Amino acid sequence: MRGPAGSERNGAHGFAQPAVSAAYVAADRQWLWLAYTAVALLSLAAFLTLFLFRAQDDNRLTSWRWVFTDADVFWITPVLAGGLFLAAALVSVPFPGRRPAGVLFVCSFALAAVFWGEPEVIVDASRYFTQAKHIERYGLEYFLREWGGQIAAWTDLPLIPILYGLIFSLAGENRIYIQVFTTLLFSASVVLTYLIGRTLWDEATGFHAGALLLGMPYLLTQVPLMLVDVPTMFFLILAVFGTLKALERGEPGHLALASVAVALAFWTKYSAWLFLSVLALVLLVRIKQGPRPVFLRALVLTMISLALIGATLLPMLEVVGRQLDFLRIYQLPGLARWEESPGSTLLFQMHPFIAAAALISLYAAFRNSDARYAIIVWLPALVMVLGVNRIRYILPVFPMFALMAAYGLREIRRGEIRKYVVLCVVVSSAVLSVLGLRPFLQQTSAANLQQAGEYLDSLDTQEVEVITLQQRHVAINPAVSVPLLDLHTAKRLIFRSDGIAPAVQEVETSALRFTWEYRNPIYYDDVRGSRAEAVVVIADDDAQPLPDRIKQRLIGYRLSRQFIASENVFGYQTIVKVYLAGHYPGRG
Repeated sequence: MRGPAGSERNGAHGFAQPAVSAAYVAADRQWLWLAYTAVALLSLAAFLTLFLFRAQDDNRLTSWRWVFTDADVFWITPVLAGGLFLAAALVSVPFPGRRPAGVLFVCSFALAAVFWGEPEVIVDASRYFTQAKHIERYGLEYFLREWGGQIAAWTDLPLIPILYGLIFSLAGENRIYIQVFTTLLFSASVVLTYLIGRTLWDEATGFHAGALLLGMPYLLTQVPLMLVDVPTMFFLILAVFGTLKALERGEPGHLALASVAVALAFWTKYSAWLFLSVLALVLLVRIKQGPRPVFLRALVLTMISLALIGATLLPMLEVVGRQLDFLRIYQLPGLARWEESPGSTLLFQMHPFIAAAALISLYAAFRNSDARYAIIVWLPALVMVLGVNRIRYILPVFPMFALMAAYGLREIRRGEIRKYVVLCVVVSSAVLSVLGLRPFLQQTSAANLQQAGEYLDSLDTQEVEVITLQQRHVAINPAVSVPLLDLHTAKRLIFRSDGIAPAVQEVETSALRFTWEYRNPIYYDDVRGSRAEAVVVIADDDAQPLPDRIKQRLIGYRLSRQFIASENVFGYQTIVKVYLAGHYPGRG
């Protein structure tokens, strides 16, 4: 896509006649606007096509068949069209200027911050909150001693809960601090993606790769959640970039920092162990470019990394061994039960331009015999060959998809058009995620816990008793709702487990099996034995009948507020009712 003949020269030699030069400029501008129009129409066509086939999206959280209704297309389409027109106007702006890393960081942080009002829609957050709260309450030494013992570790590694716990200890137990932290890690991942692209190829490729990471609506919804996937993405991409720079420069400081980054990535998530295999590709590619010095640096880096991992792994070897065995007998077979199709991930949850450009990059790299491309294609190829089709499991690999797409866009010769394609991807992602995915997630029943927590904070009482009713539509331990509510309130919660037990066959292969290993932390115990001024009842339906024992417990209380939002999609529902003692003079 070079445009009119001679357009690469732009009249630089200055020997053309003024009339010819003016005609050339007009023709070139007209050609560019035709190209912009074609890209914009393709973007709109992509949205409308996916909308028509939204029933094919089998994503478990933000499927288009749930997120978008027939009415949405009539008002989202003109908004999207307006955004694409604005993007065309921005192409001529000298963007990003001389600070591309700063621009990417600020823009990504601002876009992700829009999602801070999203509730904790994934129940796994209860595990990480509970582990982090142990650190806040009892200290890091207690956590390290009891991790895998009194503190249920499930299949989690300790690094991210430790970081969350330290944030609670230093800043206070408030969700916003966790959201700021995860958003900072996301924005840093965007910058690191840019730096890797710049290191391997050039400035434009790096910047486009960083920007394309914003073209993945699903990723934006995950940033504010108290999970480990976005932090794992950061530490993995940090290990890749650190290794690249350490092998390039060979300075002791770079080698030490890269080794620490590798060790940190190791302790984020078990899937990161598989993803760290990309470092072998980094070593091989760099050794090919400069065998002797790079080989020595690689050897030092490997030895330091293994020493750090070994020193920290040794005290936890028994727990890690049990977890690995459990992963083998439970998690690995579960991949086939909980999978989502690649089409859902690559077309609906990312912008389809990213998938198309990534596909083109395969041909371009083969034609160019570019060994550096192996670094970025390894992980996407690995997850596809192994059949890892669960989007949350492959989220840390998203920067590599962005780098592949940026490499593919190099096939478009005109820089303005490449820039416009990237802007279209980002604008489309922002519009669809802010106007589609975000409102859907905010109307899920998880929002009831969020709003109930805010209401409890407005009450003049220090303690709140929580009662959880058995979920009738999904095999989940209702006690797991307690830490999810605790995440949204500063009140001290009191909880007494009712000993609800599931049918063994229902839990054995359930993705929510971990909830039945949930242990009531001692900080929810009723140490005083007095009646709380406020009682929260969490049910799966606003009409779910109260057992007789609960009715007896609520004698003397009045219903003050109820939160009954529901998306009518997910089996796990959290309908919240708040009861206040009859004499309570509150604002209920």
